[in-house]
Amino acid sequence: MKLTRERIIDAGMAEFAESGYQGLSMRRVALRLDAKAGSLYYHVPSKAVLVQLMADRVARQAYDAGTAALDTLEPGAGWQERVEAQALTLRTCIRRHAGGAVMFADSPKVLSTGALSVMERLLETLRAAGVPDGPAAVGADALLSHVTGFVLQEQSESPAAAVGPEEGAALVARFPLTVAAASAYGEDEKFLLSIRLLCDGLATRIP
Repeated sequence: MKLTRERIIDAGMAEFAESGYQGLSMRRVALRLDAKAGSLYYHVPSKAVLVQLMADRVARQAYDAGTAALDTLEPGAGWQERVEAQALTLRTCIRRHAGGAVMFADSPKVLSTGALSVMERLLETLRAAGVPDGPAAVGADALLSHVTGFVLQEQSESPAAAVGPEEGAALVARFPLTVAAASAYGEDEKFLLSIRLLCDGLATRIP
């Protein structure tokens, strides 16, 4: 099969999902494609560029999904609904990719235009709501960081600790509020509520 930039990105994302950034190399990507590493450089000149392209793909998918979600809102939808639509689609998109949260978190560092577009639109939403520039900048960054961190926890492969009945009862007795909070909401419900709480905080900054 013909070697293309898109196929290299596909293989890079698959390798990243298994090996992470440190394990990712052009040689390993080439092995996945049954090609020589040197042949990749014609399409993708370096590992740094490959990481940028992978991050940009995830971010652009999120941006396009956000556009579609915003288009379905009623014309008079409030700014908080618009923020929710962007956050929900961002979470959905980065969850589709193993390691997607890490890639998206790194996307601003590699100057992904897709990630910058996501941030720009979120800032535009907050500015249109009347949130001053300073709080809007910090708030938008906090929202995106929260989404990334939330998905990072969801994508964690760390095994859950085995807890017996006696140890479980002891934990409930020692940390009753924490144990109750952990089971109060499903993941989807918790995520939506967390975004609304962040928006409530931003709303207090609107003159």
